[in-house]
Amino acid sequence: MMSMKQVRGGALAAALLMIPCSSAWAIEGIEYGPVTIGGAMRVNYVLGDYTKDDSGAPQRGGNGGDFELDTFRVNLDVQQDEWLASAEYRWYQGYNFLHSGYVGYEDEKHGRVEAGLNRTPFGVGPFGPANSWFFDQHYYVGLSDSMMLGVKYTRAVEDWTFDLGYYPQDIGNGQGASDKSSRYSYTIVREDVADIPGVYENRHQVNARAVYSAEPLSTDFGISAQWSRLDARDDRASNSDAYAVSVHSSTTLGAVGLMLQLTSYRYDADYRADADGVRPTNDLIVMGAYDLAWPVASEGLIPSVALSYTMEPNINWIDSITFYNDYSVILKDGEIDGQSFNDSHLNVTGMSIARNGWFIYVDYAISNGNYFVGNRDDDYGFGDEGQFANAAVGDFGANQNDKWNGRFNINFGYYF
Repeated sequence: MMSMKQVRGGALAAALLMIPCSSAWAIEGIEYGPVTIGGAMRVNYVLGDYTKDDSGAPQRGGNGGDFELDTFRVNLDVQQDEWLASAEYRWYQGYNFLHSGYVGYEDEKHGRVEAGLNRTPFGVGPFGPANSWFFDQHYYVGLSDSMMLGVKYTRAVEDWTFDLGYYPQDIGNGQGASDKSSRYSYTIVREDVADIPGVYENRHQVNARAVYSAEPLSTDFGISAQWSRLDARDDRASNSDAYAVSVHSSTTLGAVGLMLQLTSYRYDADYRADADGVRPTNDLIVMGAYDLAWPVASEGLIPSVALSYTMEPNINWIDSITFYNDYSVILKDGEIDGQSFNDSHLNVTGMSIARNGWFIYVDYAISNGNYFVGNRDDDYGFGDEGQFANAAVGDFGANQNDKWNGRFNINFGYYF
């Protein structure tokens, strides 16, 4: 996923892009017996609805756009008979963290077990109902591609696949400027933002998912459920819980793919009044990732549709191209300062191009409620009140700015 920081000079990005992709080891990784070492380097080109200064330098909002470091990562995978292990560490501009790390066991009779920091089983697939580099709105409320510390069991029985996970706690913070948000997955964090207290931690999460493969329809139908305890870490809130339920499907008809998902979620925040008798709204809860914490709507409904078409053109420098359109929206139930929340839409039209170790996303995203798509007319309350002091603005939360912005993004990824 994307970086929250920008590289104002394009030299680093240009250097990364000059790395050749003809080396066989760079495509397949380095193997030492059962151990494989690999990784990736990714760079973004960005041009969109962003404010710009008068320097004349390339930047997101104009002057030719801007090249920015997305991420550098290293992967370690081990496979010895039925035993396995995997780890991934990521560096971004200004912060870094452990993305995943677990040990496991897998065979046809007993299924697969992963213990450690692994992806929670929820929704239509590992990255949610999305084809683009931006993912979909499920990701930004912690309901897709979510890594937590615990144990996951997967078992296939005829046309069914079952997943069960138990996650006693989240992983600790990585290295960055934030208190708790230097991490990959969006999760509840203990960071105060504006007047929303960061008091909760996610504990004892249980996930269950069942998927039925209907071969005559070329479709996998599934249902997912998630529950966790919200553990209040100081007296500004009471202990509570959170849940999410989802129905989803994935269809493949030749070159055409269709992913559908409908999710209802609730983080049941229960804040107490302060010394002045003022109680924060329970309709917002602080979540963080990519070295930034920000309020998210505590309750919502998320419909999502992802349509794709994949082809293998007769072009010697392209292995495959996938064209897609992904749409999702957070339909919220909440208010702040007497005003109802605005829903947060995200639509991404684009294509992905694969060639040997290269994987390139070319996306145009429009949204009226996604932090990563434009910042025109946003006012997050910088100044004496502190960074991001206006909780009413928050894209995934109150979204009172409610402005449609666009972002053209090319992500150059080289996987070795």
